[in-house]
Amino acid sequence: MDLYAIRRRNAWPSVADLEAAAERSTAEGNKDGSGVRWIRTYVVVEENGELGSVCIYQGESPEAIRAHADASGMPADEITRVADTVIVRPDPTPVEA
Repeated sequence: MDLYAIRRRNAWPSVADLEAAAERSTAEGNKDGSGVRWIRTYVVVEENGELGSVCIYQGESPEAIRAHADASGMPADEITRVADTVIVRPDPTPVEA
C-alpha cells in the first residue's frame, strides 16, 4: 500500500460533526478488504470558521481512498501520493480541542 495525504476542505461545521465522521471512517476502514488504513489526521480551522483536515492514510490506490471517503460520507478534495517522509521533530503534544 502507498501513503496518501487527503485534504478535506470545509468538511464539518462543528467538532461533533467531525467526531461522527471519524467514527464512520473508522468503521469503514476496519472492514475486511477496505483497502485503506487511517494513520493520522490534522484538523484545521478553515477561513470560514468550519473545520477541515489533512489526513494521512495508507491505501491500495487513490480509488480505494475515494471509495472509503464516499462510504464514510466525507469529502476527499485532494488525494496526493506521498513520495517521502522527512521528520525533523516528532509531533508535539496533541492540541486540545
